[in-house]
This record gives sequence, structure tokens and C-alpha cells, in this order.
Amino acid sequence: MAQSLLRAVDIQKSFAGVHALKGVNLDIAPGEIHCLAGENGCGKSTLIKIISGVYTPDAGHIEFGGKTYTKISPIDAINMGIQVIYQDFSIFPNLTVMENLAFNTELAEGHKLVSWKRLRKIATEAVAKINFQVDLDEKLGDLSVAEKQLVAISRALMFGAKLIIMDEPTTALTKKEVKALFKIILDLKKQGIAILFVSHKLDEVFEISERFTIFRSGETVVSGSTKDLDEKKFTYYMTGREFEDTPFTPTYQAQTPVMQVKDLGLSGHFAGVSFDLYKGEILGITGLLDSGRSELALSLFGIRKADAGSIQVNGKPVTLASPVDAIQAKIGYVPEDRLSEGLFLPRSIAENVVVSKLDRLSSALGVVDRNARQEEIQRWVKELAIATPNPENACQTLSGGNQQRVVLAKWLACEPDVLILNGPTVGVDIGSKHDIHRILQRLAGQGMAVIIISDDLPEVLQNCSRVLVMKSGGIVAELNPHETDERALSAQMM
Repeated sequence: MAQSLLRAVDIQKSFAGVHALKGVNLDIAPGEIHCLAGENGCGKSTLIKIISGVYTPDAGHIEFGGKTYTKISPIDAINMGIQVIYQDFSIFPNLTVMENLAFNTELAEGHKLVSWKRLRKIATEAVAKINFQVDLDEKLGDLSVAEKQLVAISRALMFGAKLIIMDEPTTALTKKEVKALFKIILDLKKQGIAILFVSHKLDEVFEISERFTIFRSGETVVSGSTKDLDEKKFTYYMTGREFEDTPFTPTYQAQTPVMQVKDLGLSGHFAGVSFDLYKGEILGITGLLDSGRSELALSLFGIRKADAGSIQVNGKPVTLASPVDAIQAKIGYVPEDRLSEGLFLPRSIAENVVVSKLDRLSSALGVVDRNARQEEIQRWVKELAIATPNPENACQTLSGGNQQRVVLAKWLACEPDVLILNGPTVGVDIGSKHDIHRILQRLAGQGMAVIIISDDLPEVLQNCSRVLVMKSGGIVAELNPHETDERALSAQMM
């Protein structure tokens, strides 16, 4: 291996007696694309903050460019050439692209008066480094996630970056946007810039990285060449568990449909959508981001009322003009963005679990039956294996996978006949993803009708009994997952 650009040696860090890092090591060469992987809570973020100077390690040291540091400040890290692009990109959404790019330079150079000509020159040079075509006067808040990310990369390169750390950079990107990002990463490599790519997505690790390091429970499990890694090893290193991925086969399916959708349409988004859904099956609906799949999910739950077609539930016509209508029709919905749409994060896990069932747990006078409430909470914490020492803890204390289980618990407590999940495992780690899939298969086996809406093709093929493919607002194919593969399914989507 080439001489190291960065070495993290025996790094230890504790918070209030909890060991976040227990002597981890990391080694990155100049111009190397290195993947740091591990489940949520394994210590990845803590190490990133130590490398970038946000935290000081309790023990161990950082070597960068041949020099040894026991303590680094954020300014030191920037001056050394270390840049971090976090998931929120650390941008100002109310400012323009130009202002976001030139802001730090203006501060660093101590200018007291704003020169718009100077700002535009700085910003133009910044985006030119990655051939990024963007309106410099556009507000950041109006850009797509992919465009915001490119602004963050452009800004990182302005300060002579030698190492760029990308924290889960593809979480909210489409496949096309991921491909464009990977091209830029490869271009940065050619310039000798090292990339630490933090991810738990197996396909991305194999596609983009040359070497990898995997953490588990605050320790380094393994580090090596990506070409020596396969799916089974990767999953085991990440979780300490071995999974048998058996395709879903319905064990029970009703003869009459629980939901019938006929010629459903929403102007400008989808039209002529028809399908039957049966208890005991998992129906997959997939397509690219602009296919209409997400809008269909919103219409099936009454968030966006369809303006054409009809829906029947249990043989009766229903009008889904609001989520209340959907809940009354015994339809549950797990949204794609659980943080802003699915949970009350500052509230307790317990409150989130029972929030949709409070009326049933209350007397005619509105007094909550505490015993019934507690039984309901304990039931779902146990049944869905929500990892918490106390259900009264805030929901935001949980990992992404456990937060998703709380969203599931909230709807399962309402005993729905139909459960719709939009991107059920977005942003969760491998172990939680596997567990959530097993839960959904078990629910179908118990007679629930499940709809998974996702562009994660392995997820759809592994867990669905039928797959509908959407394109340009309509259903273009119905496929049997046992008789197709990712390539054929992807071809239908294009």
C-alpha cells in the first residue's frame, strides 16, 4: 500500500461512561477511495468528528501528511486539507449558491464590505472545478438534494482539500444521481484527493471503493481490499450475524381482494392505475423517482386525493380525501421520510407507539386507561424488538432502524387490513433492514395485505409476491419476482 495520507491509531472515546470507540484504527492513502461501513451506533460518526476536530480523543492519535496530532481543532482540520460533507450538507438554504460558496472565503480574508463581483468570481471558479452547471443566484433551498451535494463538494474543493469525508452521501439520491456523484468522486481521485466514503449500502461499497474498514460496537472488525469482500462476508462483518435471504412465498392468500383500485388518477402525476390487493400478499410497486409511485402512495392514504378512478376496501367504495378517511378504512401508511412525516422525535417512544390509538385507549370522557396503554406499548416493543432500555425515552435517541420499527408499531397498533410502506428501509442499516423484511413477511403470513413502494430492486424482488412497474405515471408491467431479476426489472423501469 502507498504511504498513508491519514492514519487514525488506537482511537478511544467515551461519553458519560459509554465507550463509543474502543481503540479503532483507520488508514487512507492519497487519492484512495476508502469505505467506512458499520451499523448505526458503531462509532463511524464519532471517528469522523475526531478526524475533523469536533471531538478530542480520550486516547490514541491522528497522523496526517506524516505529522502526528493528539488534538485537532476544526480550523486545524480545514487548514490540513480535511473537509467533511455531512448528510445535511451544512448549508444556508435561505442564501444563494453564490453566497454559500463565497461566504467562508469572505470571512477568512477579512473583507468588511461585500463585493458582488468578487463573490461571483469565487463561486464561478468553485463550481468550475467539478464542471457543475448551476444558477449562482438560485437559493439553496430551491435546489434538489443532488444539487445541494454538488454545492457542498464545490465548497470543499475551494480550501485545497486533500481528504473529503462523505457521510452517507447517497441516502436521498436517485440511481441516476448516484451514478453522477460516483463520476465526480472518480474525477477527484484522479486529482489525488482521497475520499472517505461512509456508507452501509453493499452495492455502493463494491462499486466505488478500493479498500474498506468495518466498525462494529466501537471496534474495528476488519480492514482490507474490497475485491476480497463478498456480500455474505460484508453482512457478517457488519452485524455479527449470518442471514439466509429466502424469497417471500405467501403462506396464506384470500380469494377475494381486500382493496380494488380501478383507473385511479392524479392530474400531472399518474393515470389509469388499476390493481387488486389480497390479504396475505406483499405487492411491490417500483419505478424511478418521477414514475408517479410516491404520489400513488400518497393518494392511497388520502394525503393527496385522487381526481379520477375509484377505490374499494373490503368490497365497499371509499373516498380517501384525507388520512382520517384512510385510517377509518383500516389503511396504514409508513412514509418515506420517517423523521419529518412519521414520528414525533422529541416525544417518547411510548407516545409515538400509541398516538394513533389513543381514542381506543380512552374512556368516553377522554381519560386514558393507563394499564391498557402500558400493555399496548410493551406488546409492540417486544413484538418488533425495539431496542430501548426504557420506552419513555425520546424517540430521537433510537437508531434509524429502531425508529422505523416505532413507525411500524404505531400503525400495527391500529390493526390495519392494508399496510402501505413507502421506502420501508431507506436509511437503515443491513441488520435492521433484514429484520424489517422478516416482520413484513410475518405480517403477510398472518393475513395482512402489504404494499411495498420502493426503488430498491433487491428489496422488491426478495419480499414481494407480485411487482407492478410504474413509468411516466402508469403501470407498464406486472412481474413475478421468482421469474425475473434486477436487470430485467430495471429495464422495464427505463
